[in-house]
Amino acid sequence: MNILEYENYQEKILHGNPLFPYITYLCSIPLDFSYVPVHWHDEMEIVYIKKGRGLVTVDFRQYPVHAGMFALIIPGQLHSIEQFENEKMEYENIIFHPNILISKKTDTCNSDFLLPLLSGKITVPTLYAPDCPCYAEIKACIDANDEICKTNPKAYQLFLKSQLFLLFYILFHNCAKMEPVRTNYRSLEKMKQILKYLENNYMNKITIEEIAAEVHLSQSHFMKYFKNIMGTSFIEYLNEYRLTMAQRLLVSSDSSVLDIAAEVGFDNLSYFNRIFKKRFGQTPSACKKHVSSAILRNPQEPV
Repeated sequence: MNILEYENYQEKILHGNPLFPYITYLCSIPLDFSYVPVHWHDEMEIVYIKKGRGLVTVDFRQYPVHAGMFALIIPGQLHSIEQFENEKMEYENIIFHPNILISKKTDTCNSDFLLPLLSGKITVPTLYAPDCPCYAEIKACIDANDEICKTNPKAYQLFLKSQLFLLFYILFHNCAKMEPVRTNYRSLEKMKQILKYLENNYMNKITIEEIAAEVHLSQSHFMKYFKNIMGTSFIEYLNEYRLTMAQRLLVSSDSSVLDIAAEVGFDNLSYFNRIFKKRFGQTPSACKKHVSSAILRNPQEPV
């Protein structure tokens, strides 16, 4: 998987064929990337854990996950994926746009089920473990789609849609709750605004005064709000994001370490080297050298 596809908080990449937006990615943490930062998109996403353990966070709630589990992420939900302690995790991202299931002409499938789910008026569980009711049925739908995607035979799109409809039938029949999502909508939207500002400006100097003014909060209120929601200070989070962007550039760009440090917002190379090593266990130069050596050894294989 191309790790740069996760660069933006609000993903803008096109998932799959525009006429049939359904695609599967195979990912590994920390092999492909150290973590997937908080982001959101207009597609539905199923995170299918294949090996190991990790953490999936959805709308500020953290879920420990392990092999065999699924996480269902509804369009617009803030979510991230990261390591659990020092363990590795391999997982599959199944991403599809709900429009492939929604009829252009309103029917009861839209009005009674799919649209209420997308608007938060109906809820289904986020996490599905092997001991959950209907787990085997849900897994059968996902596995069937994975299997047919290996060859994509003629009319495979019809098969994919049929399994997705069956999957949502199982969820609505057994797991759905006819009640609104108990999430602070205003808080979510404010955090999206903050993350969007960070995405667009992380390479520049960002002060607490500037970001607080962006969301119409006092500096003290902003710092308290961010720490309460994200579990870390804004400056610590900003540095973490910059380091993540730097790591991605180190493995994908020919630019020098000095240029990459400046590109992600660090104007002090010594400071950048120090906190990068503390975060990733090696210097930026060593990271770049390791990737270059791996490419020379296996020029046809992804690092």
